[in-house]
Amino acid sequence: MPRPKSQSDEQVLDAALAIVHSSGVDRLTFAALADRCGLSAATLVQRFGTKPALTQRTLLHAWDKLQARTLELASSVPKTPDGAVQLLVGLSHYDGTVEDFAEGLLLLREDLRDPALRSRGAAWEATLTTAVGECFTSVSGAPGGIGFALAAHWQGALIWWAFGTQLPLDDYLSESLRTLITMLLRSARPHSAVATGHR
Repeated sequence: MPRPKSQSDEQVLDAALAIVHSSGVDRLTFAALADRCGLSAATLVQRFGTKPALTQRTLLHAWDKLQARTLELASSVPKTPDGAVQLLVGLSHYDGTVEDFAEGLLLLREDLRDPALRSRGAAWEATLTTAVGECFTSVSGAPGGIGFALAAHWQGALIWWAFGTQLPLDDYLSESLRTLITMLLRSARPHSAVATGHR
């Protein structure tokens, strides 16, 4: 089978990311990527230079994809508390095993070791918490920082789910997030407002 003459960096990085997701960062080598994408290892070395550079580019590509998915979802959900749940659940679709999920968490180690990757993670946090917070702009009594609170809860809920919750992931997250939203909105509303209707 002839090798393709050319592929974009994005196509190559998609192939590299597939290796990372299926086998882990340590298995991402020029030889493995050559087998996956069909370009020669020598060509890939010319493009990316070193294995650490290839790894960084691959993980930055993963952040690019997550950022794009977040913005896409944020623009499509209603600006309501239910929209905030839809956004976070939409970012959580997962079809693998819990063991695969655990392997995926190892990517956080790589992100935290590299300043460029840490910076991208912080930028995504700002995007996500802003998008979630915007779902509460028309909700009277919504506390400041609710976007951060829900996003942080969502991250923790993913871990708790992996420990053995029997519910499907989407159902577990939806229930957990809605429970937290109810608590936050109730606690932020003064007792007098509940009793008299005055804000």
